[in-house]
Amino acid sequence: MVYVLKSLIMVEVELTEIERLKYRKIRKIRDIRNMEKERLNKYLASCGVCSRRDADSLIDQGLVTVNGKPAAMGMRVSAEDSILVRGKSIHGKNDKVVLAYYKPVGVTCTERDRFADRKITDMVRFPVRVTYAGRLDKDSEGLILLTNDGELINAMMKGSTGHEKEYIVKLNKEITEDFIQKMGEGVWLPELKIKTRPCKAEQIGKFTFRIILTQGVNRQIRRMSKALGYEVKELKRIRVVNIELAKLKKGEYRQILGAELQALYDAVYQ
Repeated sequence: MVYVLKSLIMVEVELTEIERLKYRKIRKIRDIRNMEKERLNKYLASCGVCSRRDADSLIDQGLVTVNGKPAAMGMRVSAEDSILVRGKSIHGKNDKVVLAYYKPVGVTCTERDRFADRKITDMVRFPVRVTYAGRLDKDSEGLILLTNDGELINAMMKGSTGHEKEYIVKLNKEITEDFIQKMGEGVWLPELKIKTRPCKAEQIGKFTFRIILTQGVNRQIRRMSKALGYEVKELKRIRVVNIELAKLKKGEYRQILGAELQALYDAVYQ
């Protein structure tokens, strides 16, 4: 009788231990899944739907649902959730796509401006939705990066990160050594009440110079040149970080892949 009781007690203890281990396993799986979740606005940006700010606006307007219920600001989601934006399903994060695009003069870096004759998002037909990472004004031409990676867009749009952008600029009159020196030292912009960062500037022709910037002031080169008594006639961006315009023709694009893409990410997130 005593033996039978001991055996029953041992079996009960073993069952209790098994249940405890099962519970720990379930809790661990749940914790891992929670770790994989991220804020909804960040998730939508990573899927290439829109920027984080625009995602917040969509959520606030009630245009996003998660598992059939209206999304809440700040909620966390994963690819396992059923997410709809304006009634259309978001099928998880796309593979990261980055394109190098030669923007012609006359194309505007915008998605919504109804007055823009040619919007940049209408110019590139690619199977995955992409948008611009950094801007180039309508009157300028050259390299601009297009991507579906919301985090890369955020990183590229921050002027404080110091990513290099290289330009070839043609002015309305002959360039002097004094002009090149002042451009390199930084120029006071009275309308913005700031002095631009020191940069690299080099004369390469009678009316033409090369300049490498590490900040993103709106129409910076045009403003700098105007402050020194010059007018920009032509402006072309030829490099962003490690990506070069190279042999692209106006309106053409190429996908950035392999080591070149990895070098871009390494430089942006270093």
